[in-house]
Amino acid sequence: MMMSLDTFLFEIGTLPYQQLRQAWNWRHAKSERFGARPAAQYVGPGDETISLTGALYPGVAGSYSSIARIREMADTGESYPLLSGRGEVLGQCVILSLELTSELFLVDGFARKADFSLELERVD
Repeated sequence: MMMSLDTFLFEIGTLPYQQLRQAWNWRHAKSERFGARPAAQYVGPGDETISLTGALYPGVAGSYSSIARIREMADTGESYPLLSGRGEVLGQCVILSLELTSELFLVDGFARKADFSLELERVD
């Protein structure tokens, strides 16, 4: 297992990602001052996002049913625990977006390759 989002496991047979990108932000409130730069005060952590990108090769690595499962999870609007394959808790996350780009089509329209991008946001 590479990672899990609740009961969904990211692995070779489901959605094997090739790239993991994490971004952290911090919030600072600003107050205008006459004749000087605005004063800033730290007010806490900001958004934390996690992006997974990879490619499906149905029959070899990944499956379209995994894309459908992620879409079903996103449709609930709920947050899910995200854990790394090393057991590190990455937090409660919501699914912000899922993109799929298909290519290498067979005569029946079945795509032999599909690139995906999944965007998660930590909400806890």
